[in-house]
Amino acid sequence: MAKELPLSADQIESHNAARLDALHDDYDSLGRALARRGVDIDAVKARVAGFSVAIPSWGAGRGGTRFAKFPIPGEPTTIHEKLADCAVVHQLSTVTPRVSPHFPWDCVSDYAALREEAATLGLGFDAINSNTFQDQPGQQLSYRDGSLSAGDAGVRAQAVDHNIDCIEIGRQLGSTALTIWVGDGTNFPGQQDFSRSLDRYLEAAAQVYAALPDDWRMLLEHKMYEPAFYSTVIADWGSSILAAQELGPKAKCLVDLGHHAPNVNIEQIVARLHRFGKLGGFHFNDSKYGDDDLDSGSINPHQLFLVFNELIEAELNPRDGFDPAYMIDQSHNVTDPIESMIASAEAIAGAYAKASIVDRAALAEAQDANDTMLAFLTLRKAYRTDVSPILAMARMEAGGAIDPIPAYRASGWRARKAQERDAVGLGAGIV
Repeated sequence: MAKELPLSADQIESHNAARLDALHDDYDSLGRALARRGVDIDAVKARVAGFSVAIPSWGAGRGGTRFAKFPIPGEPTTIHEKLADCAVVHQLSTVTPRVSPHFPWDCVSDYAALREEAATLGLGFDAINSNTFQDQPGQQLSYRDGSLSAGDAGVRAQAVDHNIDCIEIGRQLGSTALTIWVGDGTNFPGQQDFSRSLDRYLEAAAQVYAALPDDWRMLLEHKMYEPAFYSTVIADWGSSILAAQELGPKAKCLVDLGHHAPNVNIEQIVARLHRFGKLGGFHFNDSKYGDDDLDSGSINPHQLFLVFNELIEAELNPRDGFDPAYMIDQSHNVTDPIESMIASAEAIAGAYAKASIVDRAALAEAQDANDTMLAFLTLRKAYRTDVSPILAMARMEAGGAIDPIPAYRASGWRARKAQERDAVGLGAGIV
């Protein structure tokens, strides 16, 4: 199938030509420095070239605060426009080849045609996301008091049916995973019985699990609070792994960086979930105060590196297998969403590259010798390394841009879309 990429390849090549000599100089210099540490820069570049992270369809639009949404000119209003914007991100960054859709937000009448449309843009589809945390126009019953854990059996059945519908959509799109996040919980003590609400969730989730194709996974996403603030049914990784263990081997745990109590050691959670074969996926974002959904690496890039250090450890020691679903999950309130996703993709790929050059033998030796400082400095040495020439070279060789955001701005994409697309109306809240 012939591809119809959104940006001119000639324009990207022209952008790269003006930067190519400097890139070769920086790459060769870094290569010599890494060689002195016993690291082959071309091998690291090959690893980066093979790395990818999905982007969410909803990430192509502006998010919002809890009080208002401020649209940007040229913001997409349909899944077709979202795919076009996601294709821009991938064409320039070369590490985001899959889109994770959300239903019913992205519903169309012909999913086979949508899959073909994505393929012409150089994209495939990642995990399918169901929505039982919002009421939709024409919906028979409300999720106000819960969905998969609701006390009303009819509401639970409606939520189960929606998730099964999402599986069927996913099969047509070529996906092999369903992500389930529910906003179910309470705002007052005594509002629900903790045990009975979890039992209802597990019973309903088991019905969805039974509808999974053999090669699919169910990714259970936990969240400590919001929209429920006193309790949530799947509040933490402990609840998530217990639910996944009860549901079966196709159920895995999905970790979102913002869905934890303050100061929780997320990298340790990654190691624990992998140890028990339940690490299913990771949603990348950043936070300062809570589930802020800020751009990946914008607040705490060191934590992102430490998370990837554990992910690399898991990759090198796969136990029962290692195939996590990586996705960017952010809310772009004050930036151009395309620029934010490009910047986040680079931050994530950079953390992966840095974790890939950790001297694993030296780290293990220091750990076994209880040499705390040497172990710490082994990690810190990798973290301090500027791997941007590796990322840029991998991008350029794959047809992307050496410096993606300036290339995007020079393309005039947003200005053109502002003229072509319908304007997005003012919003009352985050979605």
